[in-house]
Amino acid sequence: MVLVAELIGALLGLSAVIFGAFGAHLLKKTLTTDQLNSFETGVKYQMYHALLILMLSFNLNLETSIEKAIIYCLIIGTILFSFSIYGLCITASKGKKLKILGPVTPLGGLFLVIGWGLLFYNYIKNLI
Repeated sequence: MVLVAELIGALLGLSAVIFGAFGAHLLKKTLTTDQLNSFETGVKYQMYHALLILMLSFNLNLETSIEKAIIYCLIIGTILFSFSIYGLCITASKGKKLKILGPVTPLGGLFLVIGWGLLFYNYIKNLI
C-alpha cells in the first residue's frame, strides 16, 4: 500500500506541474481571468495533496484501516476536485461547459475534508 501511495503521490505531483504549465502558457489565451484562477486553484490543491500523500506514505505504515481510508479519501478527493475544475474550465472556454462536472467538485472537496478529518482523528487517537 505504501508503494502505491508513493507512486500516486508522485504522479499527482508530476501532473500538477504539467497542468500548471499548461494553464500558465497555453490556456492563458483562451480562459477568462476567473476561469484561469479556478484552474490554478485546481493545480494548487492537486500539488498540496500530492505532497501530503507522499509525506503520509513516508511516515505512516498504511496498514490500519484508518490510515488506508485517509489515503483513499485524499486520492479520490484530489482527483475529483482538481480534475473536475480542469474539465469545467476547459469546456467553458470552448462554450460547451460540462455541467455534469459541477457537483463533482464539491464531492471531491468533501472527500478531502474527510481525509483531513480522519488524519486529525488518527493523530488525536494516538495521543490519548
